[in-house]
Amino acid sequence: MTDKNASGVQVPDDLAQVGFVFGAYGVAGWVRIRPYSEDADALLKVKTWWLDKPALHDVDVQQCKLHGGDVVARLVGITDRDVAESLKGAAVFIPQSRFPALSDDEFYWAELIGLEVENLQGEPLGKVADMMSNGPQSILRIVPAEVEAQERLIPFVDAFIIKVDKEAKKITVDWGLDY
Repeated sequence: MTDKNASGVQVPDDLAQVGFVFGAYGVAGWVRIRPYSEDADALLKVKTWWLDKPALHDVDVQQCKLHGGDVVARLVGITDRDVAESLKGAAVFIPQSRFPALSDDEFYWAELIGLEVENLQGEPLGKVADMMSNGPQSILRIVPAEVEAQERLIPFVDAFIIKVDKEAKKITVDWGLDY
């Protein structure tokens, strides 16, 4: 814990953005969250979230559930639609230390962002700047170090991802410089 928010509450230093408030849900103050993960496990299991609107602050989750591809939640202290609607666009953060455990071959997107990417020949391709989903699989968005080079989109599937080494902060891929 390295910082405090306006109310003096310690802000965890491992906050990861897991989604954003998409709008209000119903008339009783529920919010609709667009998660960055298809299964939204962290949102559903962690009972304290952090929102960055109007300023970074913690909120307790009274109740939440999946609704279509979104998560709908009742937050403590928010009891009407207008207040819920005012949170639209707020980023939702959860401490990574509170994420549900994964198996050895699974990763949270937040763990991959910022890792260096190199191919099997040891050639640097850039750094993971973002992740996205096209439905069937996740995709790494790689931003190269050279200004003239174009970004790369690499599917996060076994055919291309050879090794993820979180300790070395590196992903090895089967991907040519000319792809």
